Order: sequence, then C-alpha cells, then structure tokens
Amino acid sequence: MRTNVKKLIFSIGIPLIGGGIVGFITTGAGAYDGMVKPPLSPPGWVFPVVWSILYIMMGIALYLVLISPQSDEVKSLSKRTFASQLIINFLWPVIFFILKTYWAAVVTLGALIILVIITIVDFRKSDKRAALLLVPYLLWCLFALYLNIGVALLN
Repeated sequence: MRTNVKKLIFSIGIPLIGGGIVGFITTGAGAYDGMVKPPLSPPGWVFPVVWSILYIMMGIALYLVLISPQSDEVKSLSKRTFASQLIINFLWPVIFFILKTYWAAVVTLGALIILVIITIVDFRKSDKRAALLLVPYLLWCLFALYLNIGVALLN
C-alpha cells in the first residue's frame, strides 16, 4: 500500500502542533521545578521529549485508522474518540499549570485515561498496530496520574 503523505502529515501534525501550542502556553506557568514532587519525578526537560514522541505515535496511529479498509462508520467513531481524548489531553496542562487546580487535573487525567482506553479499543477495530501505538501513551498517562496525585498531595 502506498503512503498517503498528506494524510500522514495531517495525522501527525494535529497532535504535534496542538501539543506544541499548549506547551508554549503553559511553559513556565506552573514552575514545575519549584513544586514539591513525588518520588520518580523526572526533570522538566523529559516532558517535551516524551510528549513529542507520543504525539508522533498518536498521529501515526490515527493515520493507520484513516487508511484502513474499515467502514466509514467505524472510522468515524474512531476519529471522534481520538478527538475527544486529544481535547482532554490539551486541557490537562491548562488545568494543572495555569489554573493550578491539581485535584481537578487528577479528575481530568482520570477521564483522559478512560478515553485513551476507549480509543485503543476503537482503533483496534481498524488496525491492531494503531491500537498498539497508543499503549505507551496510556502508560505515560498512568504515570502522569501518579505524578499529578503526588503534586496535589504535596503542594
């Protein structure tokens, strides 16, 4: 199968650009380095690196769904769940870093995790590789939930 370069760029661009905008908006807003953090907290520079990789993987997963031979109905549902989790993903840093409502951010991350699981299930219907590409994202969100709870308890 030939790669549809426009769809691939679009699919990767959406999460990468959105994440970049949110990262730019929230940079410095939360003073991550000055927070009391739980054990296993990585240094601040790790987050943009990991998120960039995860956004690229999410985009490739979306691309695999878009080019799959599944029905438009199945793809439409997958696109909706992907968009839903991505919106929540982009809202979390605003809630955490700008609003500094750490417990609301915990709830938001819980919702995100549920939506990521639903997205994985939906993507699996179109392409198993797409579902597998989202597993590291789910694991990172679970780790982020641990960190978020730790920050909420310690600050």
